[in-house]
Amino acid sequence: MDVIPAIDLLEGRCVRLFQGDYEKSQVFNENPVEVAKQWEAEGATRLHLVDLDGAKAGKPENWQAIEAIAAAVSLPIQVGGGLRDADRVSALFDLGVQYAILGTAAVENPELVGQLSSQFPERILVGIDAREGKVATRGWLETSEVMAIDLAKQMEAQGAAAVIYTDIKRDGTLKGPNLDALRELATAIKIPVVASGGVSSISDLMRLLGLVPAGVSGVIVGKALYTGDIFLEDAIKAVGPGRWQDVPPDLGTSAIA
Repeated sequence: MDVIPAIDLLEGRCVRLFQGDYEKSQVFNENPVEVAKQWEAEGATRLHLVDLDGAKAGKPENWQAIEAIAAAVSLPIQVGGGLRDADRVSALFDLGVQYAILGTAAVENPELVGQLSSQFPERILVGIDAREGKVATRGWLETSEVMAIDLAKQMEAQGAAAVIYTDIKRDGTLKGPNLDALRELATAIKIPVVASGGVSSISDLMRLLGLVPAGVSGVIVGKALYTGDIFLEDAIKAVGPGRWQDVPPDLGTSAIA
């Protein structure tokens, strides 16, 4: 199973939120490029970047930081936050980013996922962030009536390469992932599912490893890496090295095994 470090960007800094609350942000590093280089040095196979300002504004806001990170590391990078039209996704790829994550757009404009998945095969991921099973949008500031499993099935049909599932109530809490919700979602679709939210220990990772047969292929770890509750090298030794390939998909190789 892949262990994917998260770098959440707010006003150009590396931060973590508590349950998605922008008012409860904690700055871990003023220079996210330094953080990206650290995770690469410690053995990360890819990076997960979230433009928190972009998610709220509806358009990318941390472009400069994303571009700097893409130039500084050789790892595949997946980016989400404010990607709601084809032009911005294309521009993101021009920066050297390998994967785009669509969240709000998947709910409000599902055909866009299909369009982009055809245009950029294996490079479009869908972020499904849920409260009590319902999908949240616009930087988690709004909650729709769309159920997470229904959206996952729809996005699979639209050609999405994978689903990133976050239980918002667990995110940033270090209280462990929602294993039941992950199992239910992963067994409902055939494309890979990446877990996110609440991971606090190697024990959590080992429990997630048990969901690999159901279709959970990776886990995004954020706050636990920054607080030292998990050391990336130990996590990779415990559950890695993972199933995802490190070859950029535009070279003709499938991004996900």
